[in-house]
Amino acid sequence: MGKDTLCAAIAEKYRVMNVSSVDPIKEIARGFGWNGEKDMRSRRFLAELKEAFINYCDLPTKYLCGKAEEFLRGEDEVMFVHIREPKEIAAFREAIRPAECKTLLVRRDSLHAGEKYGNSADDDVENFEYDLTFNNDLPLEESKREFKKLITGIIEGRGN
Repeated sequence: MGKDTLCAAIAEKYRVMNVSSVDPIKEIARGFGWNGEKDMRSRRFLAELKEAFINYCDLPTKYLCGKAEEFLRGEDEVMFVHIREPKEIAAFREAIRPAECKTLLVRRDSLHAGEKYGNSADDDVENFEYDLTFNNDLPLEESKREFKKLITGIIEGRGN
């Protein structure tokens, strides 16, 4: 079970906006022949394309800031923002209301333990001091239940 499944579990109770910093990059990549593969070559391609757009115009952070403004004007109650690169997490957090933002690493130790992908988006994800970490190694229903407790606690002021 991945991050989107966990976010969908929260959407059972709250109105959720779920976005990723790589969303605009994927749209651009589709225009140049990438068709959704998640193999090593494609992961590296997307990471390198994203890095080029970060260096050129910081497209991912601008995109996410626009989504955050949309969230604040809308009726959603929870916004999940998926960012893998530590410097991009810091840039986004600084660009919005940092006090209202919690960083969360969702990890699954049983999956890809110690594996290197050859791109910073995957290989550097743990090189950030997250506010919270959720270990997603439990069976599906138990994992969803524990994630709901974590997020509900944060929303209701019982969490970190």
